[in-house]
Amino acid sequence: MKKKRVVITGMGVVSCFGTDVEEFYRQLLAGKSGIVPIEEFPCAEYPTRFAGAIRNFDTGVYLDKKQARRVDPFIRYTIVAGKKALEMGQLLGDPLEKLDKKRCGVLIGSGMGGMNVFYEGSETVLTKGFRRLTPFFVPYIITNMGGALLAIDLGFMGPNYSISTACATANFCIHAAADHIRKGDADLMVCGGAEAPINPIGVAGFVACKALSERNEDPTKASRPWDKNRDGFVIGEGAGALVLESLDHALARGAPILAEYLGGAISCDAHHMTDPRADGLGVSLCVEGALKDADISKEQINYINAHATSTLVGDMAEMNAMKQVFGPHMRNVKVNATKSMLGHCLGAAGGVEAIATIKAIQTGMLHPTINLDNPEEGLEGIDLVAHVAKPHKVTAALSNSFGFGGHNSSLIFGPYVP
Repeated sequence: MKKKRVVITGMGVVSCFGTDVEEFYRQLLAGKSGIVPIEEFPCAEYPTRFAGAIRNFDTGVYLDKKQARRVDPFIRYTIVAGKKALEMGQLLGDPLEKLDKKRCGVLIGSGMGGMNVFYEGSETVLTKGFRRLTPFFVPYIITNMGGALLAIDLGFMGPNYSISTACATANFCIHAAADHIRKGDADLMVCGGAEAPINPIGVAGFVACKALSERNEDPTKASRPWDKNRDGFVIGEGAGALVLESLDHALARGAPILAEYLGGAISCDAHHMTDPRADGLGVSLCVEGALKDADISKEQINYINAHATSTLVGDMAEMNAMKQVFGPHMRNVKVNATKSMLGHCLGAAGGVEAIATIKAIQTGMLHPTINLDNPEEGLEGIDLVAHVAKPHKVTAALSNSFGFGGHNSSLIFGPYVP
């Protein structure tokens, strides 16, 4: 059976660069770092005291103020990003009511869910007793509730669930959402990921497993993918949401078509809880699967938005896998790392980076990889777009996300060609 074509008609972002997609990409093109000292909680004794934190966040008209005060930040981020994506897709207001809502769904996941509500609730039970715990505790910590509340607000009755695969979450959600449209389960899906881990327990957890950079003297230089002097990733937060539609549905309503989802794939390393396979087999299987699903040759890919977290093992494991898959063609592929400026948004990373990838397709400009002063050996001849943005006409783009547990995901986007 011929697959239905799937297009992107809206994007919504919540990031340390704000909630406007155009401004978000302008800051990326400018090579600005969004990494700041942590002010959200006392952390003077923490070995890592900085993050890609979101400041002065306002839910605006997208969420009732009373509800906004109650819910966990990851839910606030989900609803704002989701509604902004619909707004870009010209789907809020009267157009929303013209949709067949039984054929519209939401698939926005989170790696860790309501960490703030969980931390505060645990503290309440320990210091004040269980009777003082909010009855909203369970609903606001579970990973599916952001997407559930968004669907309740919109009236979308189609596929709705949450995938949680650590830092690969958003890509897994986009991949699954596209498959629902291809199979005919839905005409339209809002999909992506959200995360709000910048709190005492979220940061402490990654400190405990020694994953974070400790470059406190200069936080803006801490996230440095592929650089020999990298010392761990920088924790970030936010949300990235896409509106996916079948091409027929988008054309019928005269939607703005931003790009096309060509294909994707998922795989598992089946190797280690946190470390990638040294031979890159899981990742290469995933990328090859995405190429097969998109029905394109590897030579059509000329841009990769890499997972590239700035960890000692992960950065080169990914690049070694890319070299295995693409071989000599890698010299024709430009690669960049969005996390060099935003930090690692964990379950939201794939959604945020999908937006950066689609903006690259739209604008013909690739944002730089900042802080790449001394590249690792083995990267010779690969253009990592160091320091300065570059013009580049994207023919097809690969966006990778990998997560603890060995979860691999690769998505392929391209320009929409009627």
